[in-house]
This record gives sequence, C-alpha cells and structure tokens, in this order.
Amino acid sequence: MWWVCYPGLKEGSIGKVCPPYNPSIKKNIIISIVIIITVSFAFFFYFQEQTERSIRDSMLEQQKQNQEDNTKALALHIRSDMDSIMARLQIMSHSTYLQQGDLTSNGTGSLLKNYYLQLNSSTPVDRLFILDTNGTVKMSIVPQGQPAFIGRDFSSLEWVKETKNTMSPQFSDGFIGADGRYRIAVTYPIIINSTSGTNYVGLVGAVIPTVELFRYYGNIYDIESRYLSVLDSKGVLLAHPLPSLIGKPFNGSFFQNVSANNKVLNNLISTVVFSGKPSSAIYEFVNGERLTSGYPISLNGKTKYSAFIVTPTSTIYSKINSIIATERLEMFSLIVGIIAAVMILIIFLSRMNSILDKGIRERTKELNEVNENLSITNEKLESANEKLKAHDRMQKEFINTAAHELKTPIQPILGLTKLIKNNTKDIGQTAVYCDIILRNAIRLKRLAENILDITRIESNALRLEKENFDLGDLILDVVKDFSNPSDEDKKVKFEFDASNGPFTIYGDKVRIGQVISNVIDNSIKFISKEGNEDKGEEKGMISIKVEKTKINKKRDGPINDNSDTKGESSVVVVSVKDNGKGIDKEIMSKLFTKFTTNSFQGTGLGLFISKSIIEAHGGKMWAQNNKDGKGSTFSFSLPLID
Repeated sequence: MWWVCYPGLKEGSIGKVCPPYNPSIKKNIIISIVIIITVSFAFFFYFQEQTERSIRDSMLEQQKQNQEDNTKALALHIRSDMDSIMARLQIMSHSTYLQQGDLTSNGTGSLLKNYYLQLNSSTPVDRLFILDTNGTVKMSIVPQGQPAFIGRDFSSLEWVKETKNTMSPQFSDGFIGADGRYRIAVTYPIIINSTSGTNYVGLVGAVIPTVELFRYYGNIYDIESRYLSVLDSKGVLLAHPLPSLIGKPFNGSFFQNVSANNKVLNNLISTVVFSGKPSSAIYEFVNGERLTSGYPISLNGKTKYSAFIVTPTSTIYSKINSIIATERLEMFSLIVGIIAAVMILIIFLSRMNSILDKGIRERTKELNEVNENLSITNEKLESANEKLKAHDRMQKEFINTAAHELKTPIQPILGLTKLIKNNTKDIGQTAVYCDIILRNAIRLKRLAENILDITRIESNALRLEKENFDLGDLILDVVKDFSNPSDEDKKVKFEFDASNGPFTIYGDKVRIGQVISNVIDNSIKFISKEGNEDKGEEKGMISIKVEKTKINKKRDGPINDNSDTKGESSVVVVSVKDNGKGIDKEIMSKLFTKFTTNSFQGTGLGLFISKSIIEAHGGKMWAQNNKDGKGSTFSFSLPLID
C-alpha cells in the first residue's frame, strides 16, 4: 500500500502525517541515485567485458574447429577423386588390348581416347599415354596443338622408374612440364600373368596440371581471403595464390624469405607433410595473422599430398566483433530502456505528488479513493517489473552444428565392380549382382553430388567452367545414354527435334548436361514403360524439342508485332515432353524448391539444382502439365551466341 503524507494532517486522520521538511534530504537522495547508477554501470561494463572476452575466445575456437573439419573433408574429397582416376587407369590396364600386349593398334587408340574423355569430364587431365617396358611413349592423347611425344624416352623420370620397379600404381610428386606448367602424374602398370611368370610390359598414365586441378576445390587466387594451398610429399608447393611460390619447396630459401622464416608455420607444415598428422595453428605472418589448418592426403597407404586452408584472422575477428557489437547494442538498449522507464516513473510520481500536494486540503475526504488508485498503480508497476524480469530471462541460444564429413568411396566401388563384371567367367548370377551394386552405387554417387551441389548453391560457391559448344549435340549425347540403359525397365521411346540448329551457347557443358539428365530422368520416373493397347494406353514416350527464339530484354518475353525490338536478344528453348501422369497440383507451386517430390525414387533435389544452374547461366526454367491431360513438359531457356 502506498501512503502519501499530508502537511498539517492531524494524528489519527486517514493518511500519513508528514515529518518536518529537511532540504538536505532531497540532495542526499539525488547523490545516492547518481552513485548507484554510476556503480551499476561500472559493474555492467566490467562483466560485459569479461563476457565478451569469453564469447570471443569460444567463437574463435569454433571457427578453428570448423576450419579443421572443412580441411579434412576437402582432403578426403581430393583423395576420393584421385582414387577414381587410379581406378579408371586400372580398368584400362586390365583391358583385353593391353593384356594382349597391344600398345599401338587402333583399338587401343579408341580405348585411350574414350577414357581420356571420361577423365576430362570430371578432372582436368591434359595427357593420357601408354609407355612400353623401356619407358618409351607408344601412344598419347593430348589437347589439340600439344605435342604427343610419340617415341620419346621417359624412362629416367622418377615415377616411371618407380612404377616399373615396384610394378604398382604411383602418384608422382610435382614436376615442370615442357611448357613450364607444374603437373603431377598418375600411373598404373600393365602386367601380364602367364605360365612363365609375371611380365611388366609398360604402363598407362595420366598427367594433370596442378593449378587447373586444385582450383576446383577452393580459392587459389586471392591471398587476402580464405585460400587453398597444396604440397606434395617433398614439401613442394603444387597450388598457391602466389604463382611465384608454385614449384618451390617450403623449406627452401625462397619460401623462407617470403614467410620470414616463420617457425610456427614451418612446424605446422612439417607435422602435416612429413609426419602425416593433421594439425592447425594461429601465427603472425608478414601481412597479418593467419589461421592455417592442414590435413594429409593418403594414397596407396602413404601421405602423397597435403591440403592446407589458410584464413586471415581479420576476417574471423570481423565476424565475431560484428556479433558481439550486435549483442552489446541489444544489452545497452535494454539498460537504456530500463533507465528511461525508471526516469519516466520518477517524473510521473513527482508530478503526481505535486498535484496531490496542491489539492490535499480539498481532497482529504477522498483519501481512501486516492489510496486505492495508488494501489492499482503499484500493481501495474509490479506487473511491468515482472515482464522485464521475464524478458531478461529469455535469451536465444545459438547452436552451431556444422560438423559435416564427406566420405565418398563411391567411385572405387564403381570401378572395381565393373572390373569384376568384365573379368569374371561366370556371366550369369555374378553379372546380376554386379549390376545391382553398380545401380545402387550410381544412385549413392548422384545423391552425394546433389548434396555437394546444394551446398555450393546455397553458399554462392557454384563454379561454372564455361566454353562454347553446340547444345543440340550435347542433348543428343545425353539421349543416347538414356536410349540404351542396362535396366530393361527403364527403356522408353525418344523423339528429338533440333531441325533449326546449330545452337551455340557459352556455358558449362557438364552442368548443362546435368540439367538435361535430371529432367529426362525425372520424366522417366513418371511414365509407363509398357502400355496396354487394349486399354488404350500408350508406351513411354519422351519428346525433346530445341528451337531458337527472340526475347525482349525490357519485357523479358517473346518478341511480337507490338514489342520494342531494339532490346531483343536470341535464346534457345529446350522442351522435354512426356506422356506420364503429370505434375500433382499440390506440388506445382513448389516444384523447383528443395525436397519437393511425390516419388519414392528421388530426394527432390534435382529440379532445384537444375533451376539454379540454368539461372546461373542467365536463363529460366519452368514446367507445366500438357493440355491434353497426358504428362507434363519441362522447359528451360539459355542465351545464344549471336
């Protein structure tokens, strides 16, 4: 209950009699309030500083752990890709031609060319070759304009001697090619087993430029942001944003001069490269503090390469300081709000007391009513105070669960399963088992690639390797792959119309091929493979049409008689029409979003990825049900080269 004193009020009256007025009391109260506020702010800033320091250390440790996890995932990814290359070389070495000692025939040349194209679809291989037992080049597939080195003797090269002496596959250290570019080589021996023993007849190998290879895995150009660096087993730099360091050993004078003989960095690199142990460190570098995490890449049981992710700590601290500043602003705003509320309350009570003091004698009879009103005011203040306490207890907790390891042993499974299938004498049940393994491994590989693509898209890290190519030829190649599937249940009839070609575009051929494959595969899931003619059902049919058109850049639509043709541009539109069951109305509006599917065979990622790839090329993608009620049509547009 609040009581108000009334000057001149007699004892026994309703209310409280005021004590004699003392002017120094008000002054002491003001001084006390100022001291309390000052001490409160001092304690606040002290504990805030301690809390921020703890948060900063915790977040830095989280960033360090996150970078270590990313480095490990990247190293495992590189190892998986290198194992995939070795698996393909192994399949080649066990082919019929090479097992018969045929190193130069047309059949061997066709085999070499086919695998060269396969390898280049995922890895920038610039040379695929065959050496005989003397180390002489017998056959070589190289880019147009590059020397084939037929007849050249490479027996003195370390990795050639190692392959011959050990009769085992080899991953080479870095070496300088004839054009001055740094490369690595992957080799697999050609061994023929006969009654007389095991005979080494040569090797099949691939040469890979290191810069082109490792730029696929991360930034190797901008040293001012997070970047990737890769070393071979001798500590020689294979990839780095500073071109002058590529090919230089880390413990050589050139590198040590650049790094100012940094002992922490030297110890870190020695631990990862020579001891084969993952490690990380924060150290002062010539152009600022760095956080570096390293992870060894083990191949054939040995640490052959080492991947390092280097991050300027200024970028990390910038993010941390931004988060802390936001938190500090929120807390300061809360305190200011509380102080403002208290000040408003004080002003309100002061004015209330003045008003009551002026009319005290006239309103003495209304004292009970005034006390009741003040009681209600007290209850409101207590309610507001409880709300402030509840708000103070409600804090958002941030949980960072970004530990995601990518383990992809898929490609070796595919390669070895094909090898078993091709070399087994029992072509019956074993071939069936191999086909089952291959189908499921391919599905697993596709899922892993989709998840990686989703990650790249959402982090704006999707890289496009653009070139000029004919879209019609690419679609025809994809259709051929679907026209002769190994699974009889997937056979459908295709119609292809590209009569007004060619359709030359500038884009990523592999990514565009991925979009076409996704759309065709999506259509195959929902069409009938074997129609019942008695019931009027049609067999599975997919019609693909490619045509040129003009669009108005201002209206972003087709050119017509009323359009302004000054801003027109040429595009190619690809339409894939099927006679399946069509698109359900309930998912039509969210068809191109993640995890949207009404099929038990898919994850709902393909169309989202496809649309993102098309839009990254400056095109559009859409879908609709066919007007005749049978099936659906998926379409996309891409800019044409005029």
